[in-house]
Amino acid sequence: MAKRPAQELASEQDPLKAGGRPVATEKSNGADDFEDEFEDEFESEDEIFEAGVDGRPDEEREAEEKRDAMDVDQKTFIPGRDKLLAGESLSPDTSTYQMLHNLTTAWPCLSFDIVPDQLGDSRKAYPATVYAVAGTQAESKKANQNELMVMKLSGLSRMDRGKDDEDSDEEEDEDENADPILETKSIPLPSTTNRIRAHQFPPQNSSKPPTTLTVTMLENSDVLIHDVTQYLTSFDTPGTTITSQQSKPIATLKMHRTEGYAVDWSPLMPQEKLLTGDNDGKIFVTTGAEGGRWTSDTRPFTGHQGSVEDIQWSPNERNVFASASSDGTVKVWDVRSKSRKPAVSVKVSETDVNVISWSRQNSHLLASGADDGQWACWDLRQWKPSSGGASSEDAKPVASFDFHKEQITSIEWHPTDDSIMAVAAGDNTLTLWDLSVEFDDEESKDTAGVQDVPPQLLFVHYMEMVKECHWHPQIPGVVMGTGGGGFGIFKTISV
Repeated sequence: MAKRPAQELASEQDPLKAGGRPVATEKSNGADDFEDEFEDEFESEDEIFEAGVDGRPDEEREAEEKRDAMDVDQKTFIPGRDKLLAGESLSPDTSTYQMLHNLTTAWPCLSFDIVPDQLGDSRKAYPATVYAVAGTQAESKKANQNELMVMKLSGLSRMDRGKDDEDSDEEEDEDENADPILETKSIPLPSTTNRIRAHQFPPQNSSKPPTTLTVTMLENSDVLIHDVTQYLTSFDTPGTTITSQQSKPIATLKMHRTEGYAVDWSPLMPQEKLLTGDNDGKIFVTTGAEGGRWTSDTRPFTGHQGSVEDIQWSPNERNVFASASSDGTVKVWDVRSKSRKPAVSVKVSETDVNVISWSRQNSHLLASGADDGQWACWDLRQWKPSSGGASSEDAKPVASFDFHKEQITSIEWHPTDDSIMAVAAGDNTLTLWDLSVEFDDEESKDTAGVQDVPPQLLFVHYMEMVKECHWHPQIPGVVMGTGGGGFGIFKTISV
């Protein structure tokens, strides 16, 4: 990030042509002698040297340049650590982005999720298109204005590189430089959305689009399930009608007595299977059945001594899930357990564990982010089964970082690279990391001339009050985040 004071750089006097110094010529003894045009101005070589390039002494000129120059802080500015002074503002270095867009909505959103589409995998063409769902956080006095937003973000062009794009034809350039467009469809909600997740599965009839469901955990403790398939279809199919019935939830779950933030769809179960956790430390399993029926277990999983902050199914074991809690532990569970107690419990922080992420490439790797700003990666093969419900404190992380000085609000592994991480924090930053960079104690003290910045840190993106971030599963390297200022979507030159 570049830090730029408000005042602009004062213009300087132009040097002599080609930057040359005036030099006196020697008189000839011949008939063609002529008068030295610089004779009156400079009497000696010493004076010529002292005068400098603009006819003034170097000391005088340098003093004026120093007085008139813009006050530029040469120290690397790190958002979240360094503070802006009055009259200063942050501006992104656009040369470090391949794509960068910010979009605002009527109300901020605490949570969102990217919806898979039918536009292809590993696509790199611009302008890009993204589909997503989000839940709003309206003011308490205007809670009736909360909504579930189904979104299409299109016209997401890459950064204008000017002459760098000469190889592409004019028509492609016009498309790539399209203006971003945000289209939304709204579903009324009775309360603020704490967390929202999307789930998609193929239809029985191949001529129809895939079915897309959302689960929304509300501040009033209700859990709502919506079918947003028709809403997504309406963006690209003119004439699509949406009835009032389709805006209603297909299920309203009321098993929680307190609000919660932990929710996840199973990626492996043939039936729709859902996990939800609340502030009482209880975790419920809900299963969808034919005929649109949804059944929640009457007996919850218990074991946390604080609120359940996050929850995730294992990417390769259909009956296993992990949970994070304000009690500082991460627990691993088996849904087949009759005791409804955790199989493994590990103390990973002295503060709240806010978020976890399970690697899709290496299922033995789990990342956690805590309230003290520290995040870590764990090798689950080193975790030992719990005895008597006690939490182990012997496990050591594979890697741990305390770069962030505020709470970690979101963490996610790259969908195809098990060494790349995205981390969002309360210091208004969304950072990208490369764990494949070898850790060196001496190097970590001074990265690129900046102290206490680990070499694994790839990129720092400033985003006001960022709450959640996700990688796009079909557009390599694209990250989307939500915060107090709206949505941001970008791709850096680093990933």
